Amino acid sequence: MRDRRRRNRLADLAGRGLLVLAAAVTVAILLALLLYVLVKGLPLVSWEFLTALPRRMGRLGGIWPTIVGTLYLSAVALGVAAPLGVAAAVYLAEYAPPGRLTRLCHFGSETLAGVPSIIFGLFGFATFVIFLGLGWSVLSGGLTLALMILPTVIRTAEEALKAVPRAYREGSLALGATRWQTVWHVVLPSALPGILTGLLLGLGRAVGETAAVLLTAGSSLTIPLSPLDPARTMSVHLYLLAVEGISLERAYATAAVLVITILLLNLLATRLVRRLTPKGGHA
Repeated sequence: MRDRRRRNRLADLAGRGLLVLAAAVTVAILLALLLYVLVKGLPLVSWEFLTALPRRMGRLGGIWPTIVGTLYLSAVALGVAAPLGVAAAVYLAEYAPPGRLTRLCHFGSETLAGVPSIIFGLFGFATFVIFLGLGWSVLSGGLTLALMILPTVIRTAEEALKAVPRAYREGSLALGATRWQTVWHVVLPSALPGILTGLLLGLGRAVGETAAVLLTAGSSLTIPLSPLDPARTMSVHLYLLAVEGISLERAYATAAVLVITILLLNLLATRLVRRLTPKGGHA
């Protein structure tokens, strides 16, 4: 009996040790990548670099048009994906009966989440750029990015809705509220932290995307003034600077700005979740 307990304790300690080791290796790799990019890029980052226009294809000047292009495309993508994704999640979590259609919807969203970004880029190029005649533009790139982040928004929002206790719904219905009133006034506010987390995770992917944007939004270094103007994002600018050998130093500087942007988005997501989640766990 004592030998069995000792073996169980040893197995438990070994399992914990492996988990701690795996977590430590993951964090170490992440920190190594971040430090490498920041050490290489931050010395070149300045106010002029952030606000000036690029010159000589990016060899000189700043990255202001790419910052504007990144924000513009991300806003379009989030503006399209957020209502569609949350509405689909509400249907799947609250209204869809168990059956083939619901399983098909889940299968479709999970399949879309695993499709490579270059496939989305080719689809966006064929559909939005050529077939719909939108050309290389912010609208074409934003719609393509919306399709890319839509599965993430749907799955995270659906899980957040399912995490709301059943008693909340039953209490609202017992007080005479309709099903839609229950969803709108009780379920959605309670699931808001999880929904916002999914939206910001999708936004982080949109900000860092390269292949799909290059095929749909173009690579113009001018500031986009309308949704039909072409644009270059920071990730595309970084890719072109590095691959075409224009300026590796400015590629590292752009990468540092991009990494900091994504880190700020993650910190914002954490801050929003902490502020909107009551201490008891649910709203």
